Amino acid sequence: MLGNKGNVAPVSQTIRNIAIIAHVDHGKTTLVDAMLRQSGTFRANEQVAERVMDSNDLERERGITILAKNTAIFFEGGKINIIDTPGHADFGGEVERGLKMVDGVMLLVDAAEGPLPQTRYVLAKALEAKLKPMVVINKIDRPDARVQEVLNEIYDLFIDLDAEEDQLDFPVLYCVAKQGTATADMNVVGTDLQPLFEAIVKTIPPATGDPEASLQILVTNLDYSEYFGRIAIARVFQGTLHAGDEVMVSRRDLSLQKVKITKLFTFAGLKRTETTVTEVGDIVAIAGVEGITIGETFTSVENPMPLPLIVIDEPTIAIQFSVNNSPFCGKEGSLVTSRNLRERLDRELLTNVSIRVEETGSPDSFKVLGRGEMQLGVLIEMMRREGFELMVGRPEIVTKTVDGVKMEPVEHLTIDVPEEHTGVVIEKLGPRKGEMTKMHNHGSGRVRMEFRVPSRGIIGLRSEMLTETRGTIVMNTLFDGYIPYQGEIPQRPSGALISDRQGVTTTYALFGLQDRGVLLLGAGVDVYEGMIVGEHSRDNDLDVNVVREKKLTNMRASSSDEALRLAPHRLMNLEQAIEFIAEDELVEVTPKNLRLRKKILQANRRPKNRQGGE
Repeated sequence: MLGNKGNVAPVSQTIRNIAIIAHVDHGKTTLVDAMLRQSGTFRANEQVAERVMDSNDLERERGITILAKNTAIFFEGGKINIIDTPGHADFGGEVERGLKMVDGVMLLVDAAEGPLPQTRYVLAKALEAKLKPMVVINKIDRPDARVQEVLNEIYDLFIDLDAEEDQLDFPVLYCVAKQGTATADMNVVGTDLQPLFEAIVKTIPPATGDPEASLQILVTNLDYSEYFGRIAIARVFQGTLHAGDEVMVSRRDLSLQKVKITKLFTFAGLKRTETTVTEVGDIVAIAGVEGITIGETFTSVENPMPLPLIVIDEPTIAIQFSVNNSPFCGKEGSLVTSRNLRERLDRELLTNVSIRVEETGSPDSFKVLGRGEMQLGVLIEMMRREGFELMVGRPEIVTKTVDGVKMEPVEHLTIDVPEEHTGVVIEKLGPRKGEMTKMHNHGSGRVRMEFRVPSRGIIGLRSEMLTETRGTIVMNTLFDGYIPYQGEIPQRPSGALISDRQGVTTTYALFGLQDRGVLLLGAGVDVYEGMIVGEHSRDNDLDVNVVREKKLTNMRASSSDEALRLAPHRLMNLEQAIEFIAEDELVEVTPKNLRLRKKILQANRRPKNRQGGE
């Protein structure tokens, strides 16, 4: 870890900084809820939402943590700062910052699922940073819990990640986060989280540092307030800062700038409380510094000692964001110009260190680079909720050249699937250049397989696999370095059904098209020329009339009044839509709708062969 960690006595109030790391849906945020409740952070009659740390609407809907957040609880006169890190590798930029603030990590693992790829990713980062680990096995009340096996898998994981001798000597607690109970012995039923608090205090070293030394405060997160402007969330490594002090800020370009600190806050529970002075080792919020950004250091004016900048992994995927130019532009969103789009992306760059934006040569489009489809999908979803209308293209991978060899990113793919579907999984991954590295049958009717697959081969795989395995597959991917370019990988095998005119879809027209493929929309929907209305069952595109109405005559026939019934159409969410589109297609994103469309709307200007690109 950074900062002065010499033989300095712990600060007056013992402060422990811990990050909770876990795979998506293993119960991390639920456990933090229980810790906040049992530490007396909330009043007895206070109404508190479930999963209180997932404050963002998207986090609540998806049940995942996207942004690293911190809270503080008090236990036996000491303070425990808890960083809730995301469990998804796409949000790795959040994880790396979170780990810079702490001295230890709590690894939370599901008692049935065991350690999964995202767990591996964050744990590797924590062990690299020489943080002290402790292990909590959650959901021990599950009927399919296999506690001892999971513990053995955790030891194997630590050894596999080259953990040091003292890092392998971790305490293990068994817990049911939903009920708020923990125990150090599987044979003793837990009643509350007291054993967990005691284990944290015993295992995680207290924050140390010299309050008299030259000031070093590293900014690891940002917040924004209408009243104070940008707020830097930072850890105090050494020195003492007072409200009203003049200090130096070491910028990302290594220049130094003198600023005055207007407001200081410390954390208690989920609230910020104003303070006049910082304590060494604490996590604080600093307001009123213009243009402050992540990775910068507050240091003293007399003797500036900046800390090293936070290094973030390279982006592996890029998506083109462009201004919406469809016939329906401006009908649903209020932010539709390239200026709006540029300002929003610039704002995202201020708080999201793992995203990059590049110019494309056109004023109306930008290339946004990130860690994965989910990370960029979340950004697009947040923008549409803010009132943006935009178009996004098919994800492309970010290649690089090493010693004259073209290299592409590769993913470590873990698949958990019922035994009867193993054949179809292996068959699908063959053409995508997937190489199986491990296969394990737990004897529970499900098989776990591990593959190395080029990132290009992952695009569009999830929706295809869900269909083939009837929704029973559990898929997780993790960036695993670069390999030489693997040549062509086949993309979507089917063509598209494309509307050949503007209008409103009718049941009569759609009924006649059901045999041609799978419809993506129902009757009564506004469409325009060039909009994709379905997936063709063959590999070529087909222009169709979906707005045709039945001609009325004065002749009656026995079958003429029978109601036409349409099969349910396929609904896609944002990530599925982005995965589905081909090279010459776009997703039109508006606050109310997602529409798939061709880049060139007019049929007579479009090449006949879809694979012919533009």
